[in-house]
Formats: sequence, C-alpha cells, structure tokens
Amino acid sequence: MYPAMDDAGEFEIIEETREEKTMRNWMNSLGATPRVKYIYEDLKDGLAILQLFDKIKPGCVDWQKRVNTPPFKALGGKMKQIENCNYAIELGKELSFVLVGIDGNNLHDGDKLTLALVWQMMRFYTLQLITHDGKVLKDNEIIAWCNEKITGAGKDSNFSNFKDASLANSRAIVDLIEAIRPGHINYDLLTAASNDEEKFLNAKYAITMARKIGARIFALPEDIADVNPKMMMTVFACIMSVGFAKDQMK
Repeated sequence: MYPAMDDAGEFEIIEETREEKTMRNWMNSLGATPRVKYIYEDLKDGLAILQLFDKIKPGCVDWQKRVNTPPFKALGGKMKQIENCNYAIELGKELSFVLVGIDGNNLHDGDKLTLALVWQMMRFYTLQLITHDGKVLKDNEIIAWCNEKITGAGKDSNFSNFKDASLANSRAIVDLIEAIRPGHINYDLLTAASNDEEKFLNAKYAITMARKIGARIFALPEDIADVNPKMMMTVFACIMSVGFAKDQMK
C-alpha cells in the first residue's frame, strides 16, 4: 500500500439504473441548479424538485413564503429540507399526480419512491408539449395521431400501443419523422433489426434524427430497443410536438 494513497475500500461506487440516468438527464436539461449528479442525494433538500416544478408549471412555486433556502443549520436544518420536500409532494398532488404513500420524508431519505414523483413530472412536462386547445392528450390519442401521420406518408409501421413489440426496430419512429419532415431519413442506414445490436443501432439513429428536427428526446437507445412503454410515450409525444408546431405554421 502506498503511504500517500487512500485505501480503495473507502470509495463508494454508485450504480445508476437506466431509468435513473434518463430522469437525471431530463432534470439537468431543464436547468436544475446545481446540476443533479446523483438523483437521490441531490434531491434531498427539495430545492431541485421545486425548481423543476417551476419549469413544468411556471409560477406554481411560492418561493417567498413556502421555500426554505440554504444554508441549512445543523439544528433544525433537516426539518427545513423535509418541509421543502413536503411542499413538492403538495404541488404534485395539485397537478393530479398519483402519490399515494409518498411524503417529504421519502424524498429526503433518498427512497426509490422518488422516481415515481420525477417520472410524473417528466410525463406532465412532455404532455404539455402537445396540449391541444387546452386539452392534454391521452395515450390513445397520441397513438392515433402518429399512426395517421405514418399512414398518410405511405408507410405501414403503425403500432397499437407503447408496448407493441414491433416498436423495437425503430421503424415507426423514423417513419413518423419522415412524415413530419420529408427527406430527413436515410433508410439505407437502417438495419434489419434482427438482433439486439441492430435494434440498438436503429434506435440510436432514430434518436439522432428526432433531435435534428427539434424533438427534445430524453430516452436512451436501450429504451427503444427494449420497448420501455413509459419512455416510448415520451419519444412519440416529443416528435409529435414538432409536428404540431409545423401544422400551426401553415
């Protein structure tokens, strides 16, 4: 053992799931300050969550009367942080989030239930991008709109739901992009998606092209290749938002 080096056993290696990484990237993309590096530890004082609520529903946070800000003193500081977390749960319920059995202590303690809140915030944000005449669209309406666009472009990659196994080849995603922005997809770059590697390559290409037309995609290629229904919804909704914007310009 070298005298100037710490014992390697003192270092903690933090594993991050795909879902945690996706949600952390989403939070940082909206400007969480300071940046979220570890989704549980960095949310325990409630401030990043409250910042995000103010992003997805501007003006909903009462920063003057309801939010406790640092520095948090050793005596009473924990309670101030939990108050922030409880306020975040309150805001979620005001937006009709399903938060049964979740309170500020769960957020402060880094409970896995934190993901339930963050996911619903991400879903709320995504659906706001495609609000039509003040109405938030449901999943079946998103699917119907996408299928109509795909069929209208002469493609046959329609899908029945966000769990549809056919989505694993990314064909419906690139066909929707092509329907919205004709000429953007180079179909020669798509694989037959006959194995996991080819599905991944197609998904990576689909995400790249979606972002090139202005869609704010937070899903990872693995989410598409594995047909993660929650993330599939966000992918199609974000591409749909680009189509909405284009239709409104006509």
